[in-house]
Amino acid sequence: MDSDGEYVEEHSDGGYGDHEVTSSHHHGGHDTRSSGQHHHHRSSRQSLGDRSRRKAERNKNGRSKAAWEDIQRSWDTVVEGADGSLSVGELLEAEKRRRLLRDTTPLQRGIIRHLMLVIDMSFAMAEKDMLPTRYHLAMRYAVEFVREYFEQNPISQLGIVGMRDGVAVRISDMSGNPTEHIETLRSWERNQEPQGNPSLQNALEMCRGALFHTPSHGTREVLIIFGALLSSDPGDIHDTIASLVADHIRVSVVGLAAQVAICQELCTRTNAGDDSTYAVALHDQHFRDLLLAATTPPVIRTREQEVASLLMMGFPSRSVAEAEGGAHGAGRTDAVSACACHNRPTREGYLCTRCRTKVCRLPAECPACGLTLVLSTHLARSYHHLFPLRNWVEVPWTEAWRSRACRACLVPFPEPPKGKGRAGKGKGLAVLPEAVEAAATTTARGARGGGSGSKGKPAVEGLKGISESGRYACEVCGNHFCIDCDLFAHEVVHNCPGCQSDTRDLVDSDQSAELGTNGKPDAANGEAMVIDS
Repeated sequence: MDSDGEYVEEHSDGGYGDHEVTSSHHHGGHDTRSSGQHHHHRSSRQSLGDRSRRKAERNKNGRSKAAWEDIQRSWDTVVEGADGSLSVGELLEAEKRRRLLRDTTPLQRGIIRHLMLVIDMSFAMAEKDMLPTRYHLAMRYAVEFVREYFEQNPISQLGIVGMRDGVAVRISDMSGNPTEHIETLRSWERNQEPQGNPSLQNALEMCRGALFHTPSHGTREVLIIFGALLSSDPGDIHDTIASLVADHIRVSVVGLAAQVAICQELCTRTNAGDDSTYAVALHDQHFRDLLLAATTPPVIRTREQEVASLLMMGFPSRSVAEAEGGAHGAGRTDAVSACACHNRPTREGYLCTRCRTKVCRLPAECPACGLTLVLSTHLARSYHHLFPLRNWVEVPWTEAWRSRACRACLVPFPEPPKGKGRAGKGKGLAVLPEAVEAAATTTARGARGGGSGSKGKPAVEGLKGISESGRYACEVCGNHFCIDCDLFAHEVVHNCPGCQSDTRDLVDSDQSAELGTNGKPDAANGEAMVIDS
């Protein structure tokens, strides 16, 4: 028998009966000492019997069982759905839908942004509450933020500043090249460790100097990743906040430790009283969500910026230098030339449409004449912020019979249960917009009512945005889609596949264009490019 077994035998709760209080009726002439002795002998016999019984069970099994081995591991029990799928899939689906349940109201936003990213590199970032450390996780998410920022805002500019040793250090200058920012961030992560105290005032003054000369048609923003609970400032930070308000610079803070009063005041005063731009991360995923939420352009509030202004841009084409005649390369002209942005010899590049200066990447600002050089695809990718794709609604079982597979990827949908009836008659699979509106109304009633008899109630209680039928409908075209296509359409392509594939309006317009105003064919009818206005 090992030591644990001896401990269980000798110091177990078998003597609990010795300390147990029992009620007994004492007669007036009975000796209390004799009753106490009788109770003691009875408890001793009971405790000896309990120990012998446990000893027999222990000898029977060959080993003693610890108390923690009898814990029921409820998390090991996986609930299986009626169709054989696991319930964890519904939780993942709820997580996907949660990111899509946002306000899609078309608002005027500043699509040409100038943002300074400030990263805390002080001693507080060495904490390991976020693995591996706050510093390494922040640098990793900063790289991801740079990629997503330029993916969502291709004609914007970005600069990076660090806070350490009570001063602000410039990591990368403001530019529109994400590759340079990512390489610099990775170099700092490999070669530098967090140390010293942060200084919010020095970092804000450096960001204010970098944003002071930016054009008025773009936004001026500062995003701070703050992991400390203090700020070692050389002066009064309230004067710096007043200067930021005067220069129309917005500041957002993502905290990693706890809420700090000066950060709350900084965000509230620079965002016209809006305190939602300051949040503290609860865990790693929440930190990532808060950071990537800053990739959406802010809403324009002041009346002065609501006035539309024309901005001159150049749309250069990619050019490649080629050899021109001569044997063995003799007589080659303009085969290799230096770009004006990095002064590096390159064969490929883009020539400014105004002064013919060569730059190696777009979007960029011409170093010679200052003209903004972009591609048409850059403007198209920024367009969806002004007119975002509307959220798709959940489809209840009463409307699920109208579709059998996803409209985009053709993945089959689950069959409706037998107890659910059809909302309408007919055997066709076409979905009407009226049915989509009815589905949206039913789902909204179920969400407001919360009763067990509501038709639009999700399959899993407490998971908002889940469709009980696995179908999500576009309110414009009425087609049904799966959750993966819903996520892909709203976060990547920003267009509805059903609306884009619907050519009935184009056919009607072509037929009306072929006929003149008096019903006769139009001889001057020609092909024209359709441009979104």
